[in-house]
Amino acid sequence: MNKKENFEKNQFTWSISKELLFLVLQDKVSDVFVCELVWERLFYNREGITNNWVSSALTPTYWSEKFVKAPQIISERKASIHLTRSIPKEYKQGLKNLLNFEGYKINELYPRRTRRATAVNWLIYWALENDCFSNGNDVIPSLSSPPGNPLKGHFGDPEIK
Repeated sequence: MNKKENFEKNQFTWSISKELLFLVLQDKVSDVFVCELVWERLFYNREGITNNWVSSALTPTYWSEKFVKAPQIISERKASIHLTRSIPKEYKQGLKNLLNFEGYKINELYPRRTRRATAVNWLIYWALENDCFSNGNDVIPSLSSPPGNPLKGHFGDPEIK
């Protein structure tokens, strides 16, 4: 079974588009939402009753051996580093090249924000590598205002470690 067949059988909740990626960078969606975007594309599956995300037969070995349960990519440094290392060198400049994102200002640098940028860069890599980048006109999630305290995140987000 090739990648495309896997993707056709696994419907993703949200398409990856520039608009969605900017919402992540602007902190208008929760950390939990960002993690779920990544987890789906790593083929972690949500368990019904517990609402935990666990690896599947399609989860890359690089991930399933290290994280049987889907890791909190934004709140856990170890998971964010693992995500960074999984982006091939030729895709490391995705934020700049595709989104023209020049980064955050020095007073805006918080672990949450830099980890969100890492997640966006990984999503860019994944969408380009798998030819699954949407051209827009997609449904977007419910938006939130950026959190009052950018160190803490949105209501319900896990604590930053």
